[in-house]
Amino acid sequence: MNMGEIRIMPKRGEKIATRDAYGDALVRLGERNPNIVVLDADLAKSTKTIKFKKKFPERFFDLGIAEADMMGTAAGLAAAGKVAFASTFAIFATGRAWEQIRNSICYTNLHVTVAASHAGIAVGPDGSSHQSIEDIALMRVIPNMKVVVPADAVETDKAVAALVETPGPAYLRLGRSGVPVIYEEDYEFALGKASVLRDGSDLTIIAIGAMVHAALSAAQALLQEGISARVVNMSTVKPLDRDAILSAVSETGAIVAAEEHSVIGGLGSAVSEVVCELAPAPVIRVGVRDRFGQSGEPGELMAAYGLTASDIVEAAREAVTKKATAK
Repeated sequence: MNMGEIRIMPKRGEKIATRDAYGDALVRLGERNPNIVVLDADLAKSTKTIKFKKKFPERFFDLGIAEADMMGTAAGLAAAGKVAFASTFAIFATGRAWEQIRNSICYTNLHVTVAASHAGIAVGPDGSSHQSIEDIALMRVIPNMKVVVPADAVETDKAVAALVETPGPAYLRLGRSGVPVIYEEDYEFALGKASVLRDGSDLTIIAIGAMVHAALSAAQALLQEGISARVVNMSTVKPLDRDAILSAVSETGAIVAAEEHSVIGGLGSAVSEVVCELAPAPVIRVGVRDRFGQSGEPGELMAAYGLTASDIVEAAREAVTKKATAK
């Protein structure tokens, strides 16, 4: 490790936004790999790609408020042998530029990571126009696309590094608000593999992003009720770790899927597809219930939309009851 790579790793419990970790990871990896290029759509300060811009201005491209153009340009750079990261808010990346992502990046299977920040309800005061709760559904339906939703800053750093080394398209979902650090520096991230954070025997809580910490809190609360909950971080929504889901069904008999996303088309849907097809068992989904977001403080919104540890606890009780009834 040279002096340029020395970094202070976050401490467990420290609150850091995954978008911040993304910006730091780009700089660190950019020092090692001269083929990395970063594109943004006039939001570099918010997506934290401004850190890469300051360090490597010749490898940074601001396309302005033209997201479709940015995706096409990223595809062109990737076709020329570059490792491209295209960043903007999730609502604009997956909404305005969906066709370009599908046809220019995924159809041609190019090495472009669409790194989208400000995903989910916790964007807060920006309101429904900026709260992307459909993006996972929009991205995971496209062939060749990988979908990654890191749980904390450490996992974000590891995921960015993995995506640099893994050819093909990827969607990296990042948040605006700080989330507690869960992992230590020695955590080994692997695309397509779930991470079991806590073992349990009565049910499994499968979560992504900011909901992973809430799932851990819920599991601790459930223990006080005599319910043993396994907690799984399914940070790669596509390709999905089917083995982890099937193990959860066979060993615990019931699942709660928790996500800061619509219950339609996201993690809960992906888990339900596997369970319904291969190993029928109760699956309760915790997520946004087919409604738009609204302006408010992040914590208040998470509570208003049923995205708290308490909501996971309630869903877990329902899952355990359904499991017992099905026997």
